[in-house]
Amino acid sequence: MILRRTCKQMCALLVAREDRKLPAPDRIAMALHLLACKSCPDFERQLLTLRNNLQRWRAYVSDQD
Repeated sequence: MILRRTCKQMCALLVAREDRKLPAPDRIAMALHLLACKSCPDFERQLLTLRNNLQRWRAYVSDQD
């Protein structure tokens, strides 16, 4: 089990996490990488902001129907 991931691999995992539950080794590697990296937490926040805004937009659109 390799816990060390590159930023490129981490970005792919962060995007994949939006679609499916990640296996435990990937979740552990993600947590460790996010603690050590300066850039990837920013990308994670951007993804979470995008997800939250899309959910709000979907709720707004469904209320308009």
